[in-house]
Amino acid sequence: MRVSRSGSVTVDTPEGCFRVAKRGVREAMSGDTVQVSLSSPRGRERLAWVQGVLDRATQSFLGSYDFIDPLGVVVPLDSRIRRDFFVLPDDHSAQACGVHSGDVVVARILEYPARTTSGIVTIERRPDSERGLDLPIETIIASYGLRCEFPKTLLASAAAIEPGVEEALAAGLARADFRERCVLTIDPADARDFDDAVGARRVGRGFEVEVHIADVSHYVGWGSPVDNEARQRTCSTYLVDRVIPMLPESLCADVCSLRPDEDRLAVSVIMRLGERGELVSARMTRSAIRSKARLSYDQVDAWLEKTLGAHELPCSVGWNTQVSRTLDILDEVAAQRRRLRHDRGSIDFNTKEAKVTLDEQGRPIDIIVRRRTRATSLIEEAMLLANECVAQLLSDAGIETAYRVHERPAPDELKDALRILRELGLVEGSLAGALVTGSSAAIQEVLEDAAGTPAELFVNTVLLRAQRRAIYLPHNDGHYALGARAYCHFTSPIRRYADLLVHRALKAQLDGNAGSREQREIGRSLAQLCRSCSDRERVSDGAARDSQRVKIAEFFSTRVGECFGGVVVGCERYGLFVMLDESCAEGLLATRELGDERFSYDDARMALMGEESGRIWRVGMRVTVVVAGTSPARGQIDFALPDK
Repeated sequence: MRVSRSGSVTVDTPEGCFRVAKRGVREAMSGDTVQVSLSSPRGRERLAWVQGVLDRATQSFLGSYDFIDPLGVVVPLDSRIRRDFFVLPDDHSAQACGVHSGDVVVARILEYPARTTSGIVTIERRPDSERGLDLPIETIIASYGLRCEFPKTLLASAAAIEPGVEEALAAGLARADFRERCVLTIDPADARDFDDAVGARRVGRGFEVEVHIADVSHYVGWGSPVDNEARQRTCSTYLVDRVIPMLPESLCADVCSLRPDEDRLAVSVIMRLGERGELVSARMTRSAIRSKARLSYDQVDAWLEKTLGAHELPCSVGWNTQVSRTLDILDEVAAQRRRLRHDRGSIDFNTKEAKVTLDEQGRPIDIIVRRRTRATSLIEEAMLLANECVAQLLSDAGIETAYRVHERPAPDELKDALRILRELGLVEGSLAGALVTGSSAAIQEVLEDAAGTPAELFVNTVLLRAQRRAIYLPHNDGHYALGARAYCHFTSPIRRYADLLVHRALKAQLDGNAGSREQREIGRSLAQLCRSCSDRERVSDGAARDSQRVKIAEFFSTRVGECFGGVVVGCERYGLFVMLDESCAEGLLATRELGDERFSYDDARMALMGEESGRIWRVGMRVTVVVAGTSPARGQIDFALPDK
């Protein structure tokens, strides 16, 4: 049984997934294995009713402690646990742990709540933190069910793993030695794990581009303790103040990480391109590499804009000239690949991402809006091409693995987007009909018409929200937004379990062992693994977004009364959602703040209209707002109009 943060409850059964009736949860909790009955009230949706709990998933939880004489009370931080638990008067665990009212504690469940009795817990410990616990972030971690700690035995076994590059080269399996090639990593300045390294050179009138990906599956065997733990997590989660990794740090930040000036094992894709960037051929191989530079996106952008000299790039001794030449070639290839993808129907959404910068105490000090740059595009295009090459090879061979599939958007979603775009005057005539059919050319045209206008970001957001979410499937169904016949995630096995599955399938194919016992075992679990990876990806993304919202709201709590310009990005009966220009922060401009009159809601136009003044407030319009208040714990910012 699964409980979402919104409170909806579903249960997976051999007959399918069903929603649990509002009063049918009874004493069950999220993650429990339950016995259910199914009913169809008056021929409507079949609902599940919990009849009993077979196995409990939650033995302990994080909560806020209070003392109400004579009982202790623990309120779970996990919003999916909707009951309070009690510490009995004869239980002195709170005193033994030095716990006081208001402290966050780890509580172990002694008795689960039932219909007529309350839950009973004992206090195990009070979590320690160098800078204190950030309660809103801890609440997000608990509510999304993120696994923060690794078992100690697993950490010990992972710490014992050595890179073993020389041993791997001598093992007999085909592994190319690329350690003398000019390859480099490009990542955010604060990155600690390096999945990928790239290289490029001119070959005749064309190019050779190489992408080297950390050979995680060499160290993480199928069914090993580390693999089983990674299978539960399925991905790393990047919160505003920390990373919750898929793999132990000794692997993700050391043994598997392609660190500069250190020999590392990789799986490489070597691609030959024509003079216009078209793919001519591709080959894959196990390899050993040695990165010659660890560069940040800012450094690469500075080099490409010629505000940073080649001698200023942090490279291995004697490699600056080759590294700078490689960057120029990769930049040229990226421009050609963008053009080719555009011509085949790939849709590039121009989005912005707000990232909060924190001080050492975890307080927000700035909001940085990340945009696509030449440096990020350079890496993106290389990774997209490598992913396509691997997916096409496996698909052509009929190999099942975790393909990344993106379906054409639903017509109803595009119709909703069309209404907004018509209000903005961006879609007319035949373009409207083409847009509703999901024509990628029509979507490209709308995005290009909006480029450089004040509505650009909003139009990108509207059309992006109309898209279906990409998921993992055991079979190849293509990728609509990329215009790719086959696509998979291959380039980040340190932080995504789906990539690890693809690596295993690729190696089996290269070795001629596609029908091996291991691949048969993976095949039997593949559908469920793909679903888990898709589900946990949504969980991870939601937790990351919510953690950013918490700190963004905290940042604006010191700016109450200040005015900002923005654009209306959403409209509901109760108010307008406004995105600020510089920070991309979103907040609510409530209907009551629009004036002392009644407002009617026009769903078709996504607008509010004053019944007396006739003034229309609609999605896409520009507004100036003042920060009226914030609720950091809920990640909420409230706006008002300056003249009010």
